[in-house]
Amino acid sequence: MNKKNVIVGQSGGPTSAINSSLYGVVTGFLGSEKIDKIYGMVNGIEGFLAGKTTVLSDLTKEEMEILKTTPASYLKSCRFKLPEDLNDEVYPTLLKKFEEMNIGYFFYIGGNDSMDTVSKLSRYGEKVGSDMIFMGVPKTIDNDLIVTDHTPGYGSAAKYVATVIRQSAMDAGVYAAPCVTVVEVMGRHAGWLAASSVLARKFEGDAPQLIYLPEVAFDLDKCLEDVKKCLGKTNNVIVCVSEGIADKNGTFICEYAGASDKVDSFGHKTLVGSGRYLSEVIGEKLGVRTRALELGIAQRAGATLASATDIEEAAMAGSIAAEAALKGKSGMMVAFIREPGEDYKITYQLTDVNEVCNKEKKFPAEWITDNGTNIGEGYIKYALPLIQGTAPVKMKDGLPVFLDLAQHR
Repeated sequence: MNKKNVIVGQSGGPTSAINSSLYGVVTGFLGSEKIDKIYGMVNGIEGFLAGKTTVLSDLTKEEMEILKTTPASYLKSCRFKLPEDLNDEVYPTLLKKFEEMNIGYFFYIGGNDSMDTVSKLSRYGEKVGSDMIFMGVPKTIDNDLIVTDHTPGYGSAAKYVATVIRQSAMDAGVYAAPCVTVVEVMGRHAGWLAASSVLARKFEGDAPQLIYLPEVAFDLDKCLEDVKKCLGKTNNVIVCVSEGIADKNGTFICEYAGASDKVDSFGHKTLVGSGRYLSEVIGEKLGVRTRALELGIAQRAGATLASATDIEEAAMAGSIAAEAALKGKSGMMVAFIREPGEDYKITYQLTDVNEVCNKEKKFPAEWITDNGTNIGEGYIKYALPLIQGTAPVKMKDGLPVFLDLAQHR
């Protein structure tokens, strides 16, 4: 049998579970009589074009287990957009490089933009009559991919956000003087991650008292009224906001703070400063002490707070993708389907990647309550199963042990 090689890449923002999916892909191929080597693209498509690869099938069993709970992208990442025109010279260049390495299977682990890459490559392959297999494995803390019930990485990030806010609220409430803490959470156009802050509440009226998502137009005057009402009930008010909240005209709130017009290669505007801006305005207008807390990259890299459910589901997604590829499936992405009933159960299915890419799943309007300032019980029932269990991170000398690509190059 003419064996083929596999190549896997990771793209976009990392998560605590993205390497678990990588683990699933690699272990899903190991031992197959159809496969010789399993390569990794270092820095995704961009790095591959520059000749940067590593051999994943050389990792030991112990290293693979550590990889499963290692945060960030082991293979490093990129934000590289393939041209819309399939006649662009980059496509035959890529295919030639794949042929030179005897690649039969291409895997990309990522979010919306990564699925766009899988879509373009699979369409180009079909156009030129290539028998290469192209497969997408989902990940994103934003939880905004359509078709799938949720995405690997979201449960762990949600658990991190809720945990940090619960702990921070306890700390913020130790003084008698009124204080407002504004917590900024990742989320450009979809508020799934900010919504997870509601899981931090221990009782009715507990922090966070106010939650603002991008799905609802943000009104600063209304926000000030909301905060003032909350201060009438408690001295410790926690306000959680998505980084991408915008006013009725579509202007991001961070732009009021003088945020730059920098964009990435996909044309996404850099968002930063919404929480800090609101904190300053609330302090000035209401005359209370305020603090701003930006969770930043920590919310997507908190491996020691990762959900065991998330880690296991991410690994299964990678494994199922590998199994499907060996059966000849191509141009697909693994999706999670939640079964009806009180007990949490999901099944995995393949969906056409063209139906997923360049579309966005917004947070359901029916789960947004209290005039856009709160999250309802429906979401809590949806999210709680996703944050269960603690990932088995290996520890040494009191610190977590992670796998670093720099040690293997």
